[in-house]
Amino acid sequence: MKGIILAGGTGTRLYPITKGISKQLLPIYDKPMIYYPLSVLMLAEINEVLIISNKEYINNYKQIFGDGSQLGMKIKYKIQKKPNGLAEAFILGKKFIGNDEVCLVLGDNVFYGDNFKELLLKSKNNVKKSQEAIIFGYYVNQPQAYGVVEFDKNDNVISLEEKPKKPKSSYAVVGLYFYPKKVSKKAKKVQLSNRGELEITDINKMYLQNNMLKVELMGRGFAWLDTGTHDNLLEAGFFVSTIEKRQGLKIACIEEIAYKNKWIDKNMLLQLAQSLSKTDYGKYLEKISKD
Repeated sequence: MKGIILAGGTGTRLYPITKGISKQLLPIYDKPMIYYPLSVLMLAEINEVLIISNKEYINNYKQIFGDGSQLGMKIKYKIQKKPNGLAEAFILGKKFIGNDEVCLVLGDNVFYGDNFKELLLKSKNNVKKSQEAIIFGYYVNQPQAYGVVEFDKNDNVISLEEKPKKPKSSYAVVGLYFYPKKVSKKAKKVQLSNRGELEITDINKMYLQNNMLKVELMGRGFAWLDTGTHDNLLEAGFFVSTIEKRQGLKIACIEEIAYKNKWIDKNMLLQLAQSLSKTDYGKYLEKISKD
């Protein structure tokens, strides 16, 4: 399975702090925002990743991650000329995806929870076996503000609605999707919406029409944080800070995940730690290597 991170857009809701920087490069406490979606793919044991961003910032991502070899990964890059919608990720990534399944995670979503890795691996394996698509649902207080998923007792999706006045459930669709092979072909059939974008909801509805769309629910033990506003960005930073300080464990530490996945050995982990030796982050990597 391949992985795609969509890190495009202009971040207008976060102006003026995004006037000179990609939103997904803003810090969430002690690391760039892009680390969080990348860590999701890594927890799913996906080590071939495509990062899609706009022309102005694509080199910033290359500077951070290179070809991914220091993490035991293969990271590639693609330019999105303008924000044409989430579904365009599969058109731009068609060659990269090839004949594989694919997981798409949005670059401004933060996920955290106990047994998250197990949930991701289960979803990954289910998509491979069934060739059905999987979206994720998260219980929210005001579903009217989100895309809402309705489902039956077997987690089969019944309906999808965008910001409904009368929601059929309290579960919002989050920015994490698993798709079977040939999703790029479906993406090419998507027409521009009223707001001029290729909507990922239209792809999901194609799977829904064929009874090939499941929902994976993220229960009380999970946190989903959208960082699209100043307040949400601040809240995400406080959340990560609180968890890390109380537990002494880092969220979305990509070097640690690579080491635990056995993509890199202890020597490589120590090299990465030494390059950050004057920081708490580097000291944490040294500690991991000794555990």
